[in-house]
Amino acid sequence: MARGYIGKILFVDLSKNKLKDEALDEKLSRQFIGGYGIGARILFSQQKAGVDPLGPDNILGFLTGPFTGTPALSGTRHTVVAKSPLTGGWGDANSGGYFGAYLKFAGYDAVFFNGISEKPVYLFINNGKAELRDAAHLWGKDTSQTEDILKSELGKDVEVACIGPSGENLSLISAVLSKTRTAARSGLGAVMGSKRLKAVAVKGKMKVPLADEEKVKALRKEYQAKLGGHIEWLKPLGTPFLTIPGVQGGDSPVKNWAGVGAIDFPDFEPIGAESLLEHQLKKYACYLCPIGCGGYMKEGTGEYKYEAGTRRPEYETIAMFGTNCLNNNLESIIKAGDICDRYGIDSISAGATIAFAIECFEKGLITKADTDGIEMTWGNHKAIVAMTEKLARREGFGAVLADGVKAAAEKIGKGADQYAIHIQGQELPAHDPKHAFNYATSYRLDPTPGRHFVGSELSDGPAHPSGLVPKFDLKSFAGRGEARRIGNNFHQAVVCAGMCLFVYWAFPTIDPITEFMSAVTGWDITKDELLETGERITNLRQAFNIREGLNSLKFKVPERVVGIPPQKEGPLAGITVNEDTMIKDYFAAMEWDLKTAKPSKKKLQELSLDDVARALWP
Repeated sequence: MARGYIGKILFVDLSKNKLKDEALDEKLSRQFIGGYGIGARILFSQQKAGVDPLGPDNILGFLTGPFTGTPALSGTRHTVVAKSPLTGGWGDANSGGYFGAYLKFAGYDAVFFNGISEKPVYLFINNGKAELRDAAHLWGKDTSQTEDILKSELGKDVEVACIGPSGENLSLISAVLSKTRTAARSGLGAVMGSKRLKAVAVKGKMKVPLADEEKVKALRKEYQAKLGGHIEWLKPLGTPFLTIPGVQGGDSPVKNWAGVGAIDFPDFEPIGAESLLEHQLKKYACYLCPIGCGGYMKEGTGEYKYEAGTRRPEYETIAMFGTNCLNNNLESIIKAGDICDRYGIDSISAGATIAFAIECFEKGLITKADTDGIEMTWGNHKAIVAMTEKLARREGFGAVLADGVKAAAEKIGKGADQYAIHIQGQELPAHDPKHAFNYATSYRLDPTPGRHFVGSELSDGPAHPSGLVPKFDLKSFAGRGEARRIGNNFHQAVVCAGMCLFVYWAFPTIDPITEFMSAVTGWDITKDELLETGERITNLRQAFNIREGLNSLKFKVPERVVGIPPQKEGPLAGITVNEDTMIKDYFAAMEWDLKTAKPSKKKLQELSLDDVARALWP
């Protein structure tokens, strides 16, 4: 087995209460690396098309990569995968923190669950020994309480990934959480809840083997000293450093994507990172991270009460509950984020859903009689917090909103769908495609639509406020579609390796990735091989959706998101994204069919995906 891997996968049948170890095949690892690469390979092979996402046949996986739990710079990430109940297609959610590293220390590279338990359970893995345990005493507890209870029972050195009451109640926008980080998107908390799996707890002292430990440490020291660009802001401020430039530059959505920041609302002052620092208790970092962009807050002593140690909201949470709702009450945003964390809700989807409800209220589609007496108006921070809690509890009008904007619009009717900002059910994050054009293709075309940390970081639009720079020279390719293909493919490899993108984006070139990969695994790996591996992963995830009957070319993109009609003032004035041309260029480069969105049979065979080619092209 290659270094960088523990070499074992655990398969858990919850219906039969059976656990089985399998060796991790080295060929599988080299072809798909880890994370959602291996996850997609296993789900495509072992899961039939058309399964109910909340039924027993949907396979739920927790996976690491070869960098996870090693000294490779920012090898902090793990991925949760399953068929998404939110989109009906491929679902994955990526998270940092410590859980991924400790899953490997506990003796496994990945864990997969199928079936449904008769009663609430949690999985405990301790130094290579795994068992299902009763979780009756945890059911109904929030994520913070769950982790505290498990640490008191199993030891402080245990790491936990769990769901809160929202996942138990099968909210389609529920998430899987640790205290420090969240695997938020795709609604995978609901999959976990449907299986009556409350938590996965891991502890252990196994060491991840490295091909050349001294080389890995030397590379870490070398490249850590070279990290620059956005790292200068991330270290002291975290992702909230994006909030002010995001509004000023047109990256952040305003008023449910209908407004133009300071132009439409000159008296509105968005929340800046410095304001949050005044309320911050201390910083924290994910496993061996050289940045430490997380933060814990001081106790809330104003109108909103929250405990000392509550997580500081990240940029996405601040933008979705802030500018997108025209809310600049800082403590209300911290409180809304804390509600999402404790109940186990994706804060991007939750904030987007609250903004949707406010616009429906403004347009007269719903009234106080519908909203339990809550006056859902722009900037009404009390209403925003109150409705967020109802959404998290699936209580009152919150039950209408608990599954996100698409489901809520269907329940409300009256044309509410025109205010539901989503693609294939997934609410859009706080980055405007009119500001960075590459989002227009990734939001629609990635197998997990409506996502911002997917696809290529190459941008042919205005500069991103973070100062991120492309790793590939656009001029070196035949066209923009080819540039996106190359950038996307390398991105897939980095994510599946378990590296945090904030560090990857700070590298001046892609060389550190190949150097770390070779030193960790012992493979004599090249840039070209990693690009081919990323392309294999992209095509397999695409094939999963095709097999589920989904065609991304038919996904509806909200017109206001791509500038139809274009804004008349501000930084995005006159911009309409030429999405058709971008799609044609990208599909041509990827060799995907412009009617069916299928990868070509020839391309699949070139990528050694012969079984996938047979499934799509019988």
